[in-house]
Amino acid sequence: MSITLETVRDALSAVIDPNTGKDFIATKSAKNIKIDGTNVSLDIELGYPAKSQIEPLHAAVTAALNALPGVGQVSANVYVKIVAHAAQGGVKLLPNVRNIIAVASGKGGVGKSTTAANLALALAAEGANVGLLDADIYGPSQPLMMGVSGKPDSKDGKTMEPLEAHGLQIASIGFMIDPDQPMVWRGPMVTQALQQLLELTNWRDLDYLVVDMPPGTGDIQLTLSQKVPVTGAVIVTTPQDIALLDARKGLKMFEKVGIPILGIIENMSVHICSQCGHAEAIFGEGGGAKMCADFGVPFLGALPLTMSIREQADSGRPTVVADPEGPVSQIYQQIARKLAVAVADKAKDLSGKFPTIVVKND
Repeated sequence: MSITLETVRDALSAVIDPNTGKDFIATKSAKNIKIDGTNVSLDIELGYPAKSQIEPLHAAVTAALNALPGVGQVSANVYVKIVAHAAQGGVKLLPNVRNIIAVASGKGGVGKSTTAANLALALAAEGANVGLLDADIYGPSQPLMMGVSGKPDSKDGKTMEPLEAHGLQIASIGFMIDPDQPMVWRGPMVTQALQQLLELTNWRDLDYLVVDMPPGTGDIQLTLSQKVPVTGAVIVTTPQDIALLDARKGLKMFEKVGIPILGIIENMSVHICSQCGHAEAIFGEGGGAKMCADFGVPFLGALPLTMSIREQADSGRPTVVADPEGPVSQIYQQIARKLAVAVADKAKDLSGKFPTIVVKND
């Protein structure tokens, strides 16, 4: 039996990427397929960070092709290419930032900032260039959670360099004020501060900028939706009815302004006793999954209520850094991978492909 393009494509269509749930032909990930006699070479392009996934995916592809009758040498190059995706209408992408992910909640106290920090770290652990923007002007918490302090440098007196910690580029109003100083600012000042943090920070070649949003649906959320190119939003909630009520409002707000919902994360889904390991659904159960079913959005995952998550965040070494191989870190990494796949499924930004049209009067 001779090796043909059709037989190779048929073999690849039977290999399912467990991260996308689709085969490499359906996702158009298989590229540059070349057949030289009985030898086969090809590229597999992944649109999401996959440092831990490249080896098993490479093994699955080569195994499928080696099973073809009469095949000779198989050479598969599996690599990652993260591209910019379209944001809401009328908002241009930021220089050096391919995708912006807003992590939001309808109310405070649901662990949104901790989740945002660990998701950013999980994306970076998979090989992505990641930034973290602390958009909570009134209550910035990322400097403490990331264990970084000091004032940002400015090389030109106009822009500022992001601080760095655990492989992330970080910007926060918390770097510029005394920790005990309250931000007694009205809405316009707050939104201006957010825009300056976002636009005057010299982000360096980011695949993802994770934005830790303040709770609620106020001025900052409105500014973000109108002036910032957001690829998509993630809603963090607990299973508790009152948290879900506010989370629904946050979700509807993003829908109204044309920002896609990438998924919902249920935090504090179950309490695990540190002494005996007993699991108890303190805040109820199934609320996040039900909300996803009601609105037709993906359920990204559920995180437990454990003391270690709080202790690690307070120490400046969030869970994904403090215990990278632990069970909770594995959950964060799974959620981050689902999130990156959801971003990769969005329409690509094609604004740079179209020429600028200039009308001249001769």
